[in-house]
Amino acid sequence: MRILYFSLGYSTHDYRFLKAISDGGHEVFFVQLEGNQRQVESRLVPENVNQVIWQGGREPFRWSTLFSLTRDFKRLVKEIQPDLIHAGPIQTCACIAILSGFRPVLTMSWGFDLMDDVHKGWPWAWATKYTLSRSSFFISDANVTRDKAVVYGMDPKRTMVFPWGVDLEHFRTKHGEDRRQKEGFTLFCNRSWEERYGVDVLARAFVQVAQNRDDLRLILLNGGSQSAKLRQIFQRGGVEEYVAYGGQISQNDLPYWYHQADLYISPSHVDGSSVSLLEALACGLPCLVSDIPANKEWVIENVNGWLFKDGDAEQLAEKILTALNQRERLFELGQAGRRSAEKRADWKKNAEALMNVYREIHLASAK
Repeated sequence: MRILYFSLGYSTHDYRFLKAISDGGHEVFFVQLEGNQRQVESRLVPENVNQVIWQGGREPFRWSTLFSLTRDFKRLVKEIQPDLIHAGPIQTCACIAILSGFRPVLTMSWGFDLMDDVHKGWPWAWATKYTLSRSSFFISDANVTRDKAVVYGMDPKRTMVFPWGVDLEHFRTKHGEDRRQKEGFTLFCNRSWEERYGVDVLARAFVQVAQNRDDLRLILLNGGSQSAKLRQIFQRGGVEEYVAYGGQISQNDLPYWYHQADLYISPSHVDGSSVSLLEALACGLPCLVSDIPANKEWVIENVNGWLFKDGDAEQLAEKILTALNQRERLFELGQAGRRSAEKRADWKKNAEALMNVYREIHLASAK
């Protein structure tokens, strides 16, 4: 099939989808809506992927450009003549694909589009309902987003929950080493430093705990618009010397960083099935995460990690101390996390499920 893959930019997730489509034997065309404001994927676009130049792909999306972008997207569709368009997020890429009049369109939620963007105002709510009520099929990576899609008009019979998963060979437990033997205690977070991911909540919790412990360390990867705010929290709390900033790390090097930690933390306010959470589970790292619905689909209290009330820095600090005081259980919890990743987060199996959806949509559209 000829697949037109339409996304906001070029991230690690886009790389994996594009490679899976190409490896699946399909001819794939890659269209970006905004391009990348910040480099987040070091690997080149996979071989045999056709990168498409068009009106978009240069600047952030604005509602005022919706119809001019749609007009040019129609031109692309006419030239490429795809068999299927795979598009998301919902209110931007998928909406433009639907407005173009082409069918079939596979709409893919990116989590934040249904958990956050839909509440930004009437254009976002309108685009959500308009797009989902006209989509040929819908996939998301968590039950909570699938259920929201149905509320906004998606036919439940044409949906699939599709955890994006991880490469279980690349992200694996550290051989021959029990984390209980390490000195000190290291927390790890690689969520983007943006408001929706709550890293400032983690910063405040870390200050509370680290002020009374000299064995606690925090590794922060990534970057974002909250950089100055985070550094200010650490500086005012007198704990900045205990924080290591790793910057943007390639996928090849990420397992090393998971293996340096005793506990993975995701304080996100909004998420689907977070791929970084799945990577941590696959690496056998116990997880402490906010109690938002998507996280609760993966982390079970006292089984493979702990949950804390979303946005509550004091409770997060308490749960960090809980983990510190149960160091003898960390290996056990980490192994449970690895088993949950093996059961549900194997990217190879999940990618094949996506190829099956493509075939199902193509056959239905040919009737």
